[in-house]
Amino acid sequence: MALRACVQVKWTTSSLKLKPIIPAVIGSFHYKPLSTAACRTSESIAVNHGPEHRGLFYTVPPEVKKRLFEHGGLPKSFAKQVKTFGEAALMVREPALEVMRYLKAADYSRPAVRYVVYGRAGCGKSLTLAHIVHYGMNSGFVLLHVPWVPDWLRRCKEVANAVFKEGCVDLPIDAAAWLVHFKNQNLSLIQELDLRVSKEYTWSKRESTPEGAPLLELVELGISRVKYASSIIVALCRELKGLSTAGRCKTLVVIDGFNSFFHDKTRVVGEDKSIIPPSKVTLTEGFLEITRPDWCNGAVVVSVDRIAVPNDRWESDLPVYQLGKEGFEHMDPFIPIQVTEYDNKEFDSCIDYYVDRRWLQLEKSWTEEGRKELSFLSNRNGYSLMHLCAPL
Repeated sequence: MALRACVQVKWTTSSLKLKPIIPAVIGSFHYKPLSTAACRTSESIAVNHGPEHRGLFYTVPPEVKKRLFEHGGLPKSFAKQVKTFGEAALMVREPALEVMRYLKAADYSRPAVRYVVYGRAGCGKSLTLAHIVHYGMNSGFVLLHVPWVPDWLRRCKEVANAVFKEGCVDLPIDAAAWLVHFKNQNLSLIQELDLRVSKEYTWSKRESTPEGAPLLELVELGISRVKYASSIIVALCRELKGLSTAGRCKTLVVIDGFNSFFHDKTRVVGEDKSIIPPSKVTLTEGFLEITRPDWCNGAVVVSVDRIAVPNDRWESDLPVYQLGKEGFEHMDPFIPIQVTEYDNKEFDSCIDYYVDRRWLQLEKSWTEEGRKELSFLSNRNGYSLMHLCAPL
């Protein structure tokens, strides 16, 4: 009864908030009204983000989230959290800001610059790429975004002999699904730029794509005729290289788990039950083609991650170890971008956000002592912190 006398209950559409009339004491914890201003920014356009927004959360508008990430791009654990919180909020962090500064200052008349994002598991590499994808959309880039390469090489839905390349295999269903993702992200921009194919493609005796046909016609064919989807992706990558070099468009390539392309530990099984290496998967050809520096008016941002290729003997998270000799030589020269654990400002901002979303409900976890304990237990790793906070 004493507690009821001390607080006035106020319902909102998002949560239950307690508005103190006089200071209420629950044990040794003094309740304080929460302020969301300390952990949020109202700037939801990624291209406008700068150093003043570092460590703050911004909300991706629902229509933008649907366009960019409906078919992948957000880690599964984070996507569940987005559904729980009712919003897609990304933290503005220095690695993403660094890449954005470089993209703004780049000379696009020169060969495409490659950036390799690396860091420990759970530090936020995939969310950094998601932020960069949002920036690319705001900046008018055609997006060539692969949400997670291991989904193809370790969890493919179907394997078929390659239609046009003997000794290789196609992943028709996965390839068609990716073309849907590409179309969803770029439909309006490709229509606006009126991009067209540069040569005729013959797929069968009855099916072909004539020279000068809209690029979307090529994409639609791959979606409707999944048999040719893998080969159409290879053609799409080559067409975008040519269109970018000709100045018809700007292309931003973003690939998560890129090091999977250079390690033979796949789960792609051929007809003879043998393991198929990535070099024999048709999709690999297209994305290795567009990550070479032999084109201009674009940029390439990839991530390397040890969980993309399970191996208990990894010596380091550095790109030279994750890419291996072949992958490192393919990407060299590149600009390394390290994603680290949260610093003090980012950690406090993350805790404030969890308190605001009622993800943290145990009062002691809001205190300075509770924050120190969470900092120690999680080592300020974003993924670990999220799971530590779940039962609190």
